[in-house]
Amino acid sequence: MQARRFALVFGAVYVAVGILGFVVTGFSGFAATSGDKLLLFGVNPLHNLVHIAVGAVWLIASRKESTARLVSALIGAVYLLVGVLGLFLAGGTSELNLLNLNQPDNLLHFASALLALYFGLSPRRTPASPEPIRTDAPLL
Repeated sequence: MQARRFALVFGAVYVAVGILGFVVTGFSGFAATSGDKLLLFGVNPLHNLVHIAVGAVWLIASRKESTARLVSALIGAVYLLVGVLGLFLAGGTSELNLLNLNQPDNLLHFASALLALYFGLSPRRTPASPEPIRTDAPLL
């Protein structure tokens, strides 16, 4: 799968998750740490907006391979950082937990980071070109 397709699929998924998150949270408690969950994942309106923004950036980047690779690498690095920070914030009542992170969120952020970094940083794959036909070789 190429970086453009990855950015398109993950962008659509992140936008959808952000929109579905608002079904759970509504618009109250913008950056609150609460028990609101979408499946297993903690959400709040700020977290939903972040998902929509990240998804939109990925969707826009999916128009060009080089942009999709760059954006995927950047988002992957940010999600890796969010995953590490989430290990210290998740599940607690810290006022720094603005995104209502929990341990399933951390797992998902690490998985997203690894996939995004893979598609953003892995070498490009180009199809093998066929060997040129020699016109000076004798036919057998």
